Amino acid sequence: MQGLNFYCQAAVCTALLTSLAPGLCAQDSTYAKKLAPYVASPQRVVDRMLEMANLKPGETVYDLGCGDGRILITAVQRYKAKAVGVEIADKLVAEANRNLARAAVGDMARILHGDLMEVDLSPADVVTIYLMTQANEKLRPKLEKSLKPGARVVSLDYSVPGWKPLKVDKSEESRGHLIYLYEIPANRK
Repeated sequence: MQGLNFYCQAAVCTALLTSLAPGLCAQDSTYAKKLAPYVASPQRVVDRMLEMANLKPGETVYDLGCGDGRILITAVQRYKAKAVGVEIADKLVAEANRNLARAAVGDMARILHGDLMEVDLSPADVVTIYLMTQANEKLRPKLEKSLKPGARVVSLDYSVPGWKPLKVDKSEESRGHLIYLYEIPANRK
């Protein structure tokens, strides 16, 4: 019930933002390309997402809409993974790059400044997303086409329509969030 409550709150906030600030949104050309507003994930949730993904040393995680880079930093520091963030917003790209430099993970993590729908995801072993359901639905064909069998997709709060999750986490570590874990099957249709 708590996850549903969060989903309803997020939907109301998004509707309010869209209705109250259409002029603001229209003024920023990059905003029109965004698939979701930026909302930072709590560190305990980031930890749980990467734990659920079963991220291993040397694997590559892509964080689509990486915001301030906290998933990338955690993936490198805790799991010794390679990390690639994709972010469209100029200010967040600058902030994420500063955070990567402060954390001294620049040799293992990088930010791609651009549209996540245009990035090659084929090197990814794990993809993390915090996009709304409609954006996940739009992204799904790209994930299916780009990711290799066994690659994992971890989605925070919003399911990927048409996919059946391996696991849905609503534990105390998730702090009221839902975390969906998917895996690209070996026998794709």
